[in-house]
Amino acid sequence: MMSGTNPRAVRIAGLIKRVVAQSLERELHDPRLSGVTITDVRVTNDMQIARIFWTQLGDDGKEKGQRRRAAQALNQAKGRLRSHVGHKAGLRLTPVLEFKYDDVPSEATEIEDILTVALKRDAELAKARENAQYAGEADPYRHDEPAADDDEFDEDSDDVDADDDSEAETPEADAHFMA
Repeated sequence: MMSGTNPRAVRIAGLIKRVVAQSLERELHDPRLSGVTITDVRVTNDMQIARIFWTQLGDDGKEKGQRRRAAQALNQAKGRLRSHVGHKAGLRLTPVLEFKYDDVPSEATEIEDILTVALKRDAELAKARENAQYAGEADPYRHDEPAADDDEFDEDSDDVDADDDSEAETPEADAHFMA
């Protein structure tokens, strides 16, 4: 289980985040760590492991190389950072630090870019709709009114039915069908 269920683990995670961020800014003077930001820290409920999530604002086209070098620098500084955490937190057992690159900020930027393109397309479509006209008539469906022609048809059909019924009711017709 990660921090969130144990209030002490949540408090320790916040403390570790502050200590590591300050150490990166003030004490570790490694150029590979420029632009590194600690985004989150999660501590296991047993206080044995602290996962530190980080991201880096890199130069266009060089992000992967810079990220790889920053990961190396963070792993090399693990012992020193753990000592800082233990000293500042006053913990009997200092958690093992694990650094994990946080993809969320870069994915959020990609999503924002996609949304910007979608909004632009929506605006273009709305502009095109303003002057749009129907290709044919505005209402392409037929609207036949129930005219007198329909009534005349119904009357004729009634007459035919009446003639048919009169023939079937005669006794001669019945005898003819039975024979």
